[in-house]
Amino acid sequence: MAALDLLGRRWTLRVVWELHRGGTPVGFRDLQRRCDAMSSSVLSARLAELREAGIAAPTDAAAWRLTPLGDDLVTAMGPLLDWSRAWAERP
Repeated sequence: MAALDLLGRRWTLRVVWELHRGGTPVGFRDLQRRCDAMSSSVLSARLAELREAGIAAPTDAAAWRLTPLGDDLVTAMGPLLDWSRAWAERP
């Protein structure tokens, strides 16, 4: 339930997805742009939560990346992505 609580918070999955997309660390401002210019306070809160959960981590270059646990989360979300594609294509 704790994982669902974290992942169900507004913007959390989008942040995870954007950190995954491209495979390289992302700076705060670039991540904010990728997330449709969400407020900096919300992005800061989500990054702090993901860091505390061990899913994301800052780099030495003031950018953010997924941790190995975060990469595992993206892999685990694969079946949900497959399901969502099928759902989107239904008549």
